[in-house]
Amino acid sequence: MEWLTKVGFTLLTCNTGLAIYRSGNDLSSLAFVVVSYFALLLLFWCLHLFERAAPDGPRRMQLKTAVWSLSTLITVMFAYRVAALMPLPLAVVVWVMATTVPVGGFYAFFIYNDRN
Repeated sequence: MEWLTKVGFTLLTCNTGLAIYRSGNDLSSLAFVVVSYFALLLLFWCLHLFERAAPDGPRRMQLKTAVWSLSTLITVMFAYRVAALMPLPLAVVVWVMATTVPVGGFYAFFIYNDRN
């Protein structure tokens, strides 16, 4: 399975390079591509550390917070870019859907406690 991960990261990096090249002189597009790339890398790294952390350790809660924060950042960034291309009614739908992801993730990560 390790080779599949390497292939995925290679494709992500190549796609990011192409997006940087195509962004030209558009600084907002360049910033979006670079920030989303590094946010995804950090997200995958934090998920890797989270899976290996002790089940009841304080490090696990810090990593859970980092995972939620990074996934929220990525969701908001992509919703902003997509909603800008949509007519107003669809932009509202995009933002409503994008809002439910961090709210649901916050509930699942920090409030819901399954002790069965």
